[in-house]
Amino acid sequence: MIDERRHQRLRLLISRLNKERKKQGRQIDILCNDLIAAQKHFVKSLKVIGFAADFYEAIMGLTELNELLGAAGNLIKDQVMDVNVAFFLLHNQNFEMHIFESEQPIDLEEKRIENFFTPELVDNIAQSNRICTIEDMLTMGLAANPLYLEKIAAIGIPLNQHGTSLGFILLYRANTRPFSPEELQSIDHVSTGLARGIAACQILASV
Repeated sequence: MIDERRHQRLRLLISRLNKERKKQGRQIDILCNDLIAAQKHFVKSLKVIGFAADFYEAIMGLTELNELLGAAGNLIKDQVMDVNVAFFLLHNQNFEMHIFESEQPIDLEEKRIENFFTPELVDNIAQSNRICTIEDMLTMGLAANPLYLEKIAAIGIPLNQHGTSLGFILLYRANTRPFSPEELQSIDHVSTGLARGIAACQILASV
C-alpha cells in the first residue's frame, strides 16, 4: 500500500516535471524566435544605414544637377536590382525628367510608363508627401492601358525639402519582382538628403 502511494506520488511528480519542461521548452522557442526576428531586423536596419552612408558619401560635393542625378540613379540601381529609375523634377508649372534604365529593360510593346505622366499627375505625386503605388497614381490621374500596367511594379517616392516638394523618384520593373519594404525604405531614407542636393544644384545653376 505504501509502495503504491509512493509510485503515485512519483508518477505525479514526473508528470508535473514533464509539463514544466514542455512549458519551459515553449518559452525558450518563443524567446529564440524573438531573438532571431530581432537579429534579422537589426541586420536589415544596418543595410539601410550602410546604403545611406554610401549614398551620401558618393553625392557629397556634386554641384551639377545631371552629375548628381546620374550618381544617385546608379546608386539606386545598385541597391534595387533590375530597376528603372526616373527623376521627375517640378519646373515652371511643368516638369523635367531624367531617366536611368536597368541593364535588364522591360520588354513592352506599349509606350514607356514615363510617357503617361502629365504635369498635373507629376505635381499630384510630388505633393502627396508619401510613397505612391500604381493604384495611387491611377486615382491621381494616371491614364494608361491596364494591360500595360499589369506588367510592371511601380512606385513614386516624393523628394521633399523643408516642406517643399521638388518632384519625385519613379522606380519600376517587371511585376514578377514586386518591391520589398526594405528596398523602399532604403530609397525613402535618402530621398530628403537627395532633395537637398538637388535644391543646392538648382540654386547654383541659377546664379
